[in-house]
Amino acid sequence: MQGNARLVLEEVGKVIKGKDEAIELVMSSILARGHILIEDIPGVGKTTLAVAFSRAMELTERRLQFTPDVLPSDVVGFNMLDVDGEMVYKPGAILCNLLLADEINRTSTKTQSALLEVMEEGQVTVDGVTRQLPNPFIVVATQNPVGSAGTQMLPESQLDRFMIRISMGYPTMEEEMRLIQERQDVNPLDYIQEIISKEELITMQEQVRSVYVDERILKYLSEIVDKTRNHAMLSLGVSPRGTLAFVDMSKGHAFLQGRDHVLPEDIKKVAKSVLSHRLLLNGKARMNHVTEDDIVEEILDKVQAPRL
Repeated sequence: MQGNARLVLEEVGKVIKGKDEAIELVMSSILARGHILIEDIPGVGKTTLAVAFSRAMELTERRLQFTPDVLPSDVVGFNMLDVDGEMVYKPGAILCNLLLADEINRTSTKTQSALLEVMEEGQVTVDGVTRQLPNPFIVVATQNPVGSAGTQMLPESQLDRFMIRISMGYPTMEEEMRLIQERQDVNPLDYIQEIISKEELITMQEQVRSVYVDERILKYLSEIVDKTRNHAMLSLGVSPRGTLAFVDMSKGHAFLQGRDHVLPEDIKKVAKSVLSHRLLLNGKARMNHVTEDDIVEEILDKVQAPRL
């Protein structure tokens, strides 16, 4: 099964050039049943990344462009009268396997909350009737850190619902030249092949749950989390929900490497993507131009990794 997961990475890599680390983190999060937040400038391939993953894994995919006039009912659905006078449920965008929530920071806090509540509960309740979301269910949300006029940036409590936050960044000049050459006549997304079915993905997700985590690894991970709660430049550290996400993401990464157990390398590899968006810098950190990634890196340097 791990081999098929690597094949998905290769297939997505045909479209997203030079971003192997970002692709691997997204796949690890999907295997760990986590949601993904991509925070980056426009035009670097955030939407393309989500569509490529959905097509490589036979996932029904929907895209919802979040704007100030998008309502919670657009996300979760609503009831309306049909011609016979009966109430009929009209599904919202959320009823799919992979939802691309584009520019989530451009909609109202009420709509954001509706989406994030469904992400947490795995079900939709409209007028007292509860419906389960399809399995698997993944949200890939994008957030634009620039052009903030009229936006509602996600508060810390809602950022915590995302397993990882990543940034793709600009391609190198060589990668961009290759991108231009390949897209002169065709759209590579049209040639993405289905590598695994959604049933195979569910099986992989079950296998990730059984990946072994040694007690020494758990202690190492817990020490890293504890350091964030007592750091001189942080006013908010990682929550228990974040700790659980850290463990699950490490399992997903280990599985992707073809292992049935977590190593310290997995912890280090996923730490920034899992922890950084769960940290709140204080005034001292901002005055010294220290970032969340800087603090995670500092903590990883200080905490001794166990020898297994």
